[in-house]
Amino acid sequence: MTAIISVIAALSGIILGWTGRSRTIRQDIAQQASADAIQRVDIDYIKRGIDDIRVEQKNQVKRIDELAERVTRVEESAKQAHKRIDRLDGDG
Repeated sequence: MTAIISVIAALSGIILGWTGRSRTIRQDIAQQASADAIQRVDIDYIKRGIDDIRVEQKNQVKRIDELAERVTRVEESAKQAHKRIDRLDGDG
């Protein structure tokens, strides 16, 4: 009788331990999946931010190029105006 109870107790201990281990493994997998999902969301957020920065940078470069072109035209116009003024000063 004692031997049967000992065997039953040992088997139930093994079964309970195994089910507890299985539950812990499932919980660990669920936590890891959750952490992975959060990490992916964070990475996607960072990617979108980088894409926004790139678009803004391209816009800034375009504006700077346009301003440089305008400054060049203004400088040429001012040079022509100075030449005309110099000719007027020479005549007067």
